Amino acid sequence: MTDTAGDDALQGLKVMVVDDSKTIRRTAETLLKKAGCEVVTATDGFEALSLIADNHPDVIFIDIMMPRLDGYQTCALIKHNETFRGIPVIMLSSKDGLFDRARGRLVGSDQYLTKPFSRDELLDALKRFADKAA
Repeated sequence: MTDTAGDDALQGLKVMVVDDSKTIRRTAETLLKKAGCEVVTATDGFEALSLIADNHPDVIFIDIMMPRLDGYQTCALIKHNETFRGIPVIMLSSKDGLFDRARGRLVGSDQYLTKPFSRDELLDALKRFADKAA
């Protein structure tokens, strides 16, 4: 841990990680908990939407490619909801194409991270929105 002062901003932040990959969910959850975040996970968009209402996360990381309700659809639903539209949504994708980034922006995502992500990339993305959540 080189930047502990920066990680203080993440203490107690409620973060949701939505991904159908157990590995990605576990990795993100472990990294975020070590940084002092409270973490809620979901396996797809439907599960995420019900958990958002119950947990009111400060930031949401959401995978694009998921069964039933993909990340784009889920993000659009979050951003069209009066209560939850202010929650920053960070899209996760293994694709780093311009089209995917643009489509993410169109549905209201606040940032785009390419998988696999490093600890620093994940925490840096979170730090961008920690001030807004506080």
